[in-house]
Amino acid sequence: MTADDEQSPARLLRIALAQCSPALGDVERNLALHLRLIEQARSQQADLVVFPELSLTGYFVRDMTPDVALEAGGPQIARLLQAAGPTALVCGFVEEAARARFFNSVLFAEGGRVVHVHRKVYLPTYGLFDEQRYFAAGDRIQAFDSARFGRIGMLICEDFWHLSAAAIMQAEEVDILLCVSNSPARGVDGPKVRTAETYENLCRAYAQLLGAVVILVNRVGFEDGLCFWGGSMVVGPDGQIIAQAPFLDESLTLAEFDPLELRRARITTPLARDERLLTTIEELVRIKRQRYS
Repeated sequence: MTADDEQSPARLLRIALAQCSPALGDVERNLALHLRLIEQARSQQADLVVFPELSLTGYFVRDMTPDVALEAGGPQIARLLQAAGPTALVCGFVEEAARARFFNSVLFAEGGRVVHVHRKVYLPTYGLFDEQRYFAAGDRIQAFDSARFGRIGMLICEDFWHLSAAAIMQAEEVDILLCVSNSPARGVDGPKVRTAETYENLCRAYAQLLGAVVILVNRVGFEDGLCFWGGSMVVGPDGQIIAQAPFLDESLTLAEFDPLELRRARITTPLARDERLLTTIEELVRIKRQRYS
């Protein structure tokens, strides 16, 4: 790298939010939808295209789980990687692992290969949710390094609502925090959707606390009598919304982000620098001993 290269500004990153309405249980139809949106994203020079939670299957798969499950290295995923080409890809799927264990998973692919798979850790089983009956819970919340986007952490829907997951992402020193979700509209009060308000508050708070870009992609459409609100967004490290998809409607929304903004935000508010990780670990160990001894 030359001195001129070091002084040249980083290229803006273009992120495509593929806010879609998957067909329940129809993997082939959803695969075609993904291929179409990937083509559109590439035509708009997107560096990364992000689909929602369980975008290849729909949400309430229930007893269809074994029938719609895929392997991360299977032919359907390979078709998506080929279509994406140089564009990085995030999509949600039911993953089948060893001994017929099924996970609610999201993958990150770059350069034609799957770089990382996150398995949903917190499976909601309350109210209208019943995930623990059909899925195994993941046991890792782990960031990874990408070739073009820095250090990335991925969470799935309910994971995002747990402070422990955000604390781990802070300790992992992520540059981008990705959350894919299937969040239905709950707590509707006139034009306001309480779940949408909560997600926005979490995105803005996490972005500032982590000094990272937060990307949320939520689905739309109706399924099993529920309405999914969409409202996908990209939030900068200053907590400001860079771009947001419409509520309720399918869309491919493009957001541009300057990676240099991460440096500016971290200089202005050096929370990661001042974090006392060892103190946190020691206190958690103390609490564990008190609670479980």
